[in-house]
Amino acid sequence: MSLKKAGLLIFIILLIDQISKIYIKTHFVLGEEIFVFNWFRILFVENNGMAWGAQIPGEYGKLFLTLFRLVAISGIGYWLYDSVKKQASKILIICIAFIFAGALGNIIDSVFYGIIFDHSINQLASFMPENGGYATLFHGKVVDMLYFPLWSGVLPEWIPFWGGDYFTFFEPVFNIADSAITVGVILLILFNKKAFPKEDN
Repeated sequence: MSLKKAGLLIFIILLIDQISKIYIKTHFVLGEEIFVFNWFRILFVENNGMAWGAQIPGEYGKLFLTLFRLVAISGIGYWLYDSVKKQASKILIICIAFIFAGALGNIIDSVFYGIIFDHSINQLASFMPENGGYATLFHGKVVDMLYFPLWSGVLPEWIPFWGGDYFTFFEPVFNIADSAITVGVILLILFNKKAFPKEDN
């Protein structure tokens, strides 16, 4: 698979990711929710940290996280370039392209969204507001909107630790970029032998 085709795949994923985020950011108030089905909803939330809403504490925690993401995606980009150059398997290049596109999609939010949008609390955010954005460069929040609460209810008492608690599966809210990363990783696991074929002696 050529670098040009991998780049096209990355571009398509990024385009879908950013269009969906910009639409949600400019048409939804933070916390607004639309029921598509009982098990699928569009819910606008913003993630200030890592996956699952985890955060690095301290004044420079967010900046450190964004800079770490930039370093990480540089490594992923080199992995993609090197894999194409060495004519690695098609499935490996596709997986890396998915992971790269997903990582880059969320980095765009973290780096730029704070300066190109104002906040979404009790209002629709505007693009390039006159008074400036809601944060400085590298301090933007990641836009999430896909919510799949497949099951909700009280867990049986016999379950250790969580028995008797109200539980929702699947609770995290995510976006297209997160989905791309997940798909890339899952495909790598499922097609591990094809992605990393052993060379014959």
